[in-house]
Amino acid sequence: MTYDCIIVGGGLAGLQAAIQLGRYNRSTLVVDAGDGRSTLCRRYNNILGWSEGVSGRMLREAGKEQALAHGVRFLEGKAIGAETTAVGFVITTANGDRAAGRRLLLATGVVDRLPELPGLAACLGTSIYVCPDCDGYEATGQPSLILGAGDAGAHMALTVRYWTDKLTYVNHERAPVGPALRERMEEQGILYIEEPIARVEMDEGNDAAMTGITLQDGRRLRAATGFAAFGGNEVRAELAEQLGVQLFKNRHILVDARTKMTSVPGVWAAGDIVAHSEQTVIAMGDGSQAAIWMHKTLLHEELLERIPKPEPFVDLRA
Repeated sequence: MTYDCIIVGGGLAGLQAAIQLGRYNRSTLVVDAGDGRSTLCRRYNNILGWSEGVSGRMLREAGKEQALAHGVRFLEGKAIGAETTAVGFVITTANGDRAAGRRLLLATGVVDRLPELPGLAACLGTSIYVCPDCDGYEATGQPSLILGAGDAGAHMALTVRYWTDKLTYVNHERAPVGPALRERMEEQGILYIEEPIARVEMDEGNDAAMTGITLQDGRRLRAATGFAAFGGNEVRAELAEQLGVQLFKNRHILVDARTKMTSVPGVWAAGDIVAHSEQTVIAMGDGSQAAIWMHKTLLHEELLERIPKPEPFVDLRA
């Protein structure tokens, strides 16, 4: 069969889009490898209505159940191929499954590069974070550690400095840090250490609560919060590239601000794969907005050619 819509990625953007499309009674398939950021985060702290936080797994499970109740279908597997056809698009998975759809939403996300340090994964989202906009608040006035590499860790340290002046950056990989960044960290009172991390220490009664880290040279650093910034995150834009979708210089997908459609008519993008602030609530909003316009263009095919191409924008961080 040919679905009205195929969504690649069953994270929070993809699930929100699936729910919206299901409520339009659109035949919808979600292709999901089950390995995105939201599978790892044990607590999101900045979502309306969840003052005590909510895990990515809980949101995913609830979203999938809700989508299934609206007739959305799911296919487990990693999508590795995307091609254009006369009526839409075909997605191929690593297992050899193929699915056709008239509209396509890419919600493939970003995968953070994290070293295999004992204790690190257990603390993600509860005491070790990857997004200062989401969780910098948790470090307010507290001793905090930046676990990172090179310039990426230095930038994270300077960002988190807004919330606390008790900050140590541990350059785990001893990667080079630019002189200007070193000078700024020194001016801001950020302690800088070049030494590999042996393990993350945790509260014996709570395996999600970091108490500090042990370095390979045996030193122990105490802190209740940490931020990981190792650089080299994987932006999952392979399918977009296969379809000729326009990308930003950092490989994130450019979309029309209003509709979330990409430069290729019939292909949408939502979530962290899009050039935006990589926030959970923004991802869900993007997913819903994309679904609305996918539905509109299925009702009125001519809209596909009337939606503006994505506008290039200035990188304010440059």
